[in-house]
Amino acid sequence: DWSGESGASNHPLMTAQAIRAAAANFRNCLAGLWPLAERRGVSRALFEANVAGLTPDLRIMDLLDAQPEFTKSFWDYLDILVNEDRIQNGRAILAQHRATFDAVEKAYGVDRHFIAAIWGVESNYGTQIGERSVIRSTATLACIGRRQDYFREEFLSALEILARGDVKADHLKGSWAGAFGPTQFMPTSFKRYAVDFDGDRRRDVVDSVPDVIASTANNLKKDGWVTGQTWGYEVVVPKGFNFMLADRSRVMSVQEWERAGIRRAGGKAFPRVDDRAYLLVPAGAQGPGFLMLQNFRVIMKYNPAEAYALAIGHLADRLRGGEPFVQAWPRQERVLTRAERYELQQHLAARGYDVGEPDGRLGGKTRNARINSQLMLVAHRPGRRGSGAMADGSRS
Repeated sequence: DWSGESGASNHPLMTAQAIRAAAANFRNCLAGLWPLAERRGVSRALFEANVAGLTPDLRIMDLLDAQPEFTKSFWDYLDILVNEDRIQNGRAILAQHRATFDAVEKAYGVDRHFIAAIWGVESNYGTQIGERSVIRSTATLACIGRRQDYFREEFLSALEILARGDVKADHLKGSWAGAFGPTQFMPTSFKRYAVDFDGDRRRDVVDSVPDVIASTANNLKKDGWVTGQTWGYEVVVPKGFNFMLADRSRVMSVQEWERAGIRRAGGKAFPRVDDRAYLLVPAGAQGPGFLMLQNFRVIMKYNPAEAYALAIGHLADRLRGGEPFVQAWPRQERVLTRAERYELQQHLAARGYDVGEPDGRLGGKTRNARINSQLMLVAHRPGRRGSGAMADGSRS
């Protein structure tokens, strides 16, 4: 059941009062979506069959502001998703479906290890695809909460999937957000990227392994995948480095990063020094750095969290026989609570840093603003450390 509490984002549509009011208006909201569905070719009979007696799943409201890729530390997130079981199971999947991966790699030019990694991270290779009705979840979010415009499109797209007959209604089950199948396609992503690779005239990303693998590859390819390129590299950031350069908008060639003192972890040489990359330091000066290439940005289009994309890249490396990261994470650092994350974002915004809309989730904008704020503190308040959880140096 729903906790009855307001969401951690403090968004006006996520207060307990707003959630209750929207839930009471749920049937009217659904009725208002019928004309939109009709314009997309959804029949009245199909619409009514899926919304008759439908009630909102308010448990989702407790999950909307609590996605682990935004709320856990990078190292805790990676520990969960890149472990020995997932590595061994992924290698077994690659061996079991070798012929399909061969054909898909040839057709789309996307490295099989990344497809398998997405399969592993998203659903633990199909063992955890979710049991919630995609129709109910997206209908709930289309009418209640802070992302109604986004999920209205997902709800209507889910109805279109049923109208086309690609996925059977009783198989359209997935996560609380409406993602379904082994690689967790959102309904709108399904419409854009799903392909029929097994030739049965259905794009079935739930029960057809060829369709799952090929559709995932097509997604990455259409989002800009560079064939032959990896995701990025773990790097060593030298002492005294100017961390103002660690920004997603600051892109330089790998060779230029080398001139700035960046070295590949483990002493290896960079294989393609002309590739362009940005520097990510998710734990600040206390942890490892990473040079992120174009394919890392492509993975972030699948899920816009840097922690997620790093997990995909690292798991792909481990599936092909790569080693764990060389450098240690600052595991002694305390992870901020939701309230502290929201406070931090408000604090940074008040100082003029671009953190987006404060929502209690620590994405790339918040992290970069925090690093830059800490650097300003170090510059203007000698003797204070630049690391720590809060931007005002309170954990010095």
